[in-house]
Amino acid sequence: MVQTDPGSHPKSRGPARRAMRTGPTIDDVAAAAGVSRGTVSRVLNGGHHVSASAEAAVRRAIMETGYVANYAARSLVTRRADAVAFVLLEPTELLFEDPNFHVLLRGCTESFAERDIALALMIASNDAQRTRVVRYLRSGHVDGALLVSAHAGDPIISALEESRVPAIACGRPMGRTTRLPYVGADDLAGARRMTEYLVALGRRRIGMISGPLDTPGGLQRLEGFTDVLGRRATRSRIVSAAEYSELAGEAAMTELLSHAPDLDAVFVASDLLAAGALTTLRRQGRSVPDDVAVGGFDDSRIAREARPPLTTMRQPFDRIASELADLFVRAVDNQSISSVVLETELVRRESA
Repeated sequence: MVQTDPGSHPKSRGPARRAMRTGPTIDDVAAAAGVSRGTVSRVLNGGHHVSASAEAAVRRAIMETGYVANYAARSLVTRRADAVAFVLLEPTELLFEDPNFHVLLRGCTESFAERDIALALMIASNDAQRTRVVRYLRSGHVDGALLVSAHAGDPIISALEESRVPAIACGRPMGRTTRLPYVGADDLAGARRMTEYLVALGRRRIGMISGPLDTPGGLQRLEGFTDVLGRRATRSRIVSAAEYSELAGEAAMTELLSHAPDLDAVFVASDLLAAGALTTLRRQGRSVPDDVAVGGFDDSRIAREARPPLTTMRQPFDRIASELADLFVRAVDNQSISSVVLETELVRRESA
């Protein structure tokens, strides 16, 4: 007859035996620590409203039961959530209209997944949303944030800097006091390259549709345009600023043609805006590129699907996503980091 240890009998109950069979649970930790399940939960979520003795008992129980192998317990030990918030500082509808955000979101999700870091999408385009996002970031649910499409003076930037929540911006943040590290394309050099290209085609009356001038892309692409053509160009009513949307591109192109009907080229600060500009040019009977050459910026899906397909400046979104992940991990580890600026590339198609 085989003798068995009474403690190993199948009917044995108790947290230690149950943990051996099925893996430790929060109930096992509670039983071993002599506290309630809610107390364990509060310890795992930051230790708020838990006495020092209860927290110490829970920590001992975590180690004794092996619950440290659980994701939540690992976070307790490392003080890391292994998660990052992708915070889009634009209205929700723009997430679906502008394909750049899809590409960047996908690239960031993949880059962080390779590092075993989860990504949470959050929208913060108004005061109420900003308040909720900042509260969430400060609570420790994530290790920090990526700020995407930040506008000058957005209070979320100063709020995160004051609270010391690790954050990396996608695109150079605007503001004299902002020290936020960032990853972005070289908007200034890219805009210069596109403008020089249109000049080299022999176009003599070149206009521009810029993006919002309180965003780094909008401002720097306008600066690149004026670096080539001179400040006089911006004062001769051949520059129109617009929000990033196709309808805004239509309206801006209409405005340009009303002020300068002899335009023979236009540099548009995003492919989304350029799609709207093409619609207006077709409506007014202007042939592209024979009458008006059109250059965009981004090399998004829109550029390839446009009629005619857009000549544009390509942003390296895959590399931007990878660099964002690298900088974020180093920032969370309190390593020294520097901002990263990546080159753009001219892609020639039928529009210019």
